[in-house]
Amino acid sequence: MDMRKLVGRNFARLRKQKRFTQEKFAEASGFTQQYVSDLERGHRNPTVVTLFELASTLGVSHVDLVLPDEEARSERSKPGKRK
Repeated sequence: MDMRKLVGRNFARLRKQKRFTQEKFAEASGFTQQYVSDLERGHRNPTVVTLFELASTLGVSHVDLVLPDEEARSERSKPGKRK
């Protein structure tokens, strides 16, 4: 399971649920819109501090950003190589 992609998917889902555009989230959080976009595409590896800051702006727990989603659960149930 690629944690960067998992965090990106969870973040994008939660951001949309809270009705933030990437631009509005960037304004509210202090992160750039480019960082938000890269994060959602799994191209960033956020620190623990960053996870807390992102979650705080969204009004959710940092744990919500790392919980396995449906895609991650299905990846784990597939036979094959495991890391």
